[in-house]
Amino acid sequence: MEPGPALEHIPVMLEQALELLACRRGGVYVDGTVGGGGYSEAILRASAPDGILLGVDWDAEAIGRAAGRLSAYGRRAILTKAGFAELPEVLPRHGFAQVDGIVLDLGVSAFQIDDAARGFSFTKDGPLDMRMDPGLPQTAADMVNTLPEKDLADLIFRLGEERWSRRIARAVVERRRERPFQRTLELADTVAATVPATRDSRRIHPATRTFLALRLAVNQELESLERFLSGALDLLKTGGRLCVVSFHSLEDRMVKGQFKEWAKSCRCPREAVLCRCEGRPLVRLLTRKAVRPDEREKERNPRSRSARLRAVEKQGVPA
Repeated sequence: MEPGPALEHIPVMLEQALELLACRRGGVYVDGTVGGGGYSEAILRASAPDGILLGVDWDAEAIGRAAGRLSAYGRRAILTKAGFAELPEVLPRHGFAQVDGIVLDLGVSAFQIDDAARGFSFTKDGPLDMRMDPGLPQTAADMVNTLPEKDLADLIFRLGEERWSRRIARAVVERRRERPFQRTLELADTVAATVPATRDSRRIHPATRTFLALRLAVNQELESLERFLSGALDLLKTGGRLCVVSFHSLEDRMVKGQFKEWAKSCRCPREAVLCRCEGRPLVRLLTRKAVRPDEREKERNPRSRSARLRAVEKQGVPA
């Protein structure tokens, strides 16, 4: 039986990630952001005939789609609804202490963007939601309608890196006094009418950074990434590999900083007089600089334009 037909979501830098992950037969691998199942299926093929794939995603719809796509792989594909930050709890539940590799694609899937009802799109009208997991308590509308102007401006500036954050927050507060925001296009139009036209606005929608900031805040994405990275090496066997695809500077800075810290030859405190860690780094950097998509991929998959891929390999460290 052949695997199901490919879904519309195109995995970003799939070939590069697979090469860095170095899947082998019989290995155990984790796709921490199942999405459309593209990475998961590629890993199952690369680790055939007996490699295991544990796929997690906090979007139940993503798990359902991937289950159909990966059904031909039988027990080799294990899917569960959870966020990648929950992997320390998820792995033991499925009988795994450590794994041979983990891949994360931190972007929003095409399915989520294209479904107006999910509230991620600033070009399609839908409820102003943005929750990747509908069980999360707060929607984007809740934030937009309740945050004080200063807090909203700070959020848009800090998470969206939007230079016009104060002007946007002021316009949002003035508009919500008349009636609360409920729809995505209400917010997108308010932002677009507020942000001055620039060279950038011809390339990206004026509401891009505001929507990014709200999405990150609603889903606590940076907090989840920080939590995952703090314990990621414990999840990997010696020689195991971690590959992360990020899509904006805040994520990439966090990943780059953690990888650099792990790769230090000495991890002793600065105040230490003598080195007691034997000068052995925790990881080997597999990517000295972030891997970027080539022009052909960017043309084929515009979503990949801002993607950066970084990878490390866990080293053996004496007890």
